[in-house]
Amino acid sequence: QVQLVESGGGLVQAGGSLRLSCAASGRTFSSYAMGWFRQAPGKEREFVAAISRGGGSTYYADSVKGRGTISRDNAKNTVYLQMNSLKVEDTAVYYCAARVSPGVAVRPVAYDYWGQGTQVTVSS
Repeated sequence: QVQLVESGGGLVQAGGSLRLSCAASGRTFSSYAMGWFRQAPGKEREFVAAISRGGGSTYYADSVKGRGTISRDNAKNTVYLQMNSLKVEDTAVYYCAARVSPGVAVRPVAYDYWGQGTQVTVSS
């Protein structure tokens, strides 16, 4: 079992940047593929980015490709999401998720553990 805690959200102007962090507890972080999802009010939770357990493979939603970078530091039990050139439509609660299987996945149901989320608000 793993616990995930997101941080780094906040209010930022359009065009700005944020770096979200997800700190994981437990001994098996390095065995989990990790993902970032987001959910805007009244909307379905949507995939943002994923990274394999070793960090060698990444995958991004079209909406953030070229602006977002997912990375991980297994020694620190932490996964990051760097978001640049933020847009108003990026406004959402961002969730970190862990998947027992090592490969990347884009469906929320493929993930086993979830954090509480961190709010990202982008103003125009």
